[in-house]
Amino acid sequence: MRSFPILFLFCCAFGYSQNYSRQEKKLLSQTAKLDSLMQNNDSKILNLFEPDVSFGHSNGWIQNLNDFKRDFTSKKVVYKEIKQTEVSEIKKLKNTFSIRRKIKVSGLYKNQDFEMNLSLLEIWIKNRSEWKLWSRQSVEIKP
Repeated sequence: MRSFPILFLFCCAFGYSQNYSRQEKKLLSQTAKLDSLMQNNDSKILNLFEPDVSFGHSNGWIQNLNDFKRDFTSKKVVYKEIKQTEVSEIKKLKNTFSIRRKIKVSGLYKNQDFEMNLSLLEIWIKNRSEWKLWSRQSVEIKP
């Protein structure tokens, strides 16, 4: 009976762990890099995008690459924290991956604090040996 709590913890920790393929791990590494570069307002983020990338934001705002560059350099939105909380789906078709994930974000928009939970659908395309973001749509998750 004493070993039951240990067995329960073991099952919780390892029973629900996801096994990812090598390509999926590389893609998840790219999503973590994207979140980190965005949080740090690092211009290297632009290297992760396809030239015709499209961003659909939870407020209906749509950006292309030029819009993103302008807003990113002006610091219209400054992220304090971006934390991935869940990966619910990864699908692959030829050289394209779609990934559904959830993130918790906080920061400043036009000097106003914000915090929200977002559900993302991202489409990544393999360009040579690198995965590049082609499209991203976010939807706010209301409590």
